[in-house]
Amino acid sequence: MSQRDRSGAGATRQSPAAVFAALGDATRLALVARLSDGRPASISELTDAQSAAGSKLTRQAITKHLRVLERARIVHGVRTGRESLFELDPKPIDELKEYLDLVSAQWDQALGRLRSAVEE
Repeated sequence: MSQRDRSGAGATRQSPAAVFAALGDATRLALVARLSDGRPASISELTDAQSAAGSKLTRQAITKHLRVLERARIVHGVRTGRESLFELDPKPIDELKEYLDLVSAQWDQALGRLRSAVEE
């Protein structure tokens, strides 16, 4: 599921499918958007933010969504006392953007070849 990092440093990266799957939920996208300001947030803060946005999700539901995002390495939690603070790690999203740019370039090349073949 994960691939070796291209730098050869032995780190792993999530497959694009795993990151897409984690981001394929409106609640998880909202959590990522909330954490994108760079400030860590507790589960309570994230639950309150969702409630303010009109969502009636429980702390347990938010926790489950955060675990999905953690498995995809999009967020990570840091324990401080009795509380866990969650932070966004933008690297998987940056890698996803690189992947989409690559796919887009491949499609552009394929369309260019098709255009050339049709125009000949």
